Amino acid sequence: MKSKKGYLITLEGGEGGGKTTQAVSLCERLKKAGKEVAIFREPGGTVISEQIREVVLSAKNKKIAFTTEVLLFQAARAQIYEELVLPSMQAGMVVVMDRSRDSSVVYQGMVRGFGKKMIEQLNNISTRRTFPDLTLLLDVPVDKGLKRRENSGTMNRLDMEAKNFHDKVRKAYLQLAEEDKSGRWQVINASKSIDQVEEQMWKVVSDKLGIKQ
Repeated sequence: MKSKKGYLITLEGGEGGGKTTQAVSLCERLKKAGKEVAIFREPGGTVISEQIREVVLSAKNKKIAFTTEVLLFQAARAQIYEELVLPSMQAGMVVVMDRSRDSSVVYQGMVRGFGKKMIEQLNNISTRRTFPDLTLLLDVPVDKGLKRRENSGTMNRLDMEAKNFHDKVRKAYLQLAEEDKSGRWQVINASKSIDQVEEQMWKVVSDKLGIKQ
């Protein structure tokens, strides 16, 4: 792994867990604690990655091949790590990401059936062997998460998959967290209120970074 000075926090989980909202709140609290912070999302974050996001998540592209899906997510990841994530970490910043490499392990590796090993090989290429220091799994029951997504009015191609698909996604995430031997995974109960979820996350992050509450 490349030497790094920063600290990488990723937010992971199925649909409707509130990752985007919580990533913003976490960044605000980190800034108030005196940390230099950068926030990014996957897929997206750069001009090229946002163009790829439009293709891979558009509800119009229901016929996209699974292999195409794998490679497009990796292409978007390679671009954002090259342009933004790695430079930010080299600058010593705390980087907060709304999804990253573990999303591909779950969605394409475990649920789509490409296998964890192959996806992790691709992840290592696209991230230059960069792993998160801390991964917060925002876990929410599938029915509740999908209802939240429907109410938001912003359903993308993956949101529209069958409930069985989302059940497999949740199970795969919990499996990764349970099998983790690095200590980087922390499961957050995301079925609670936005404020309660924020407090759960802040307790974990502040402890990890040695921030006095």
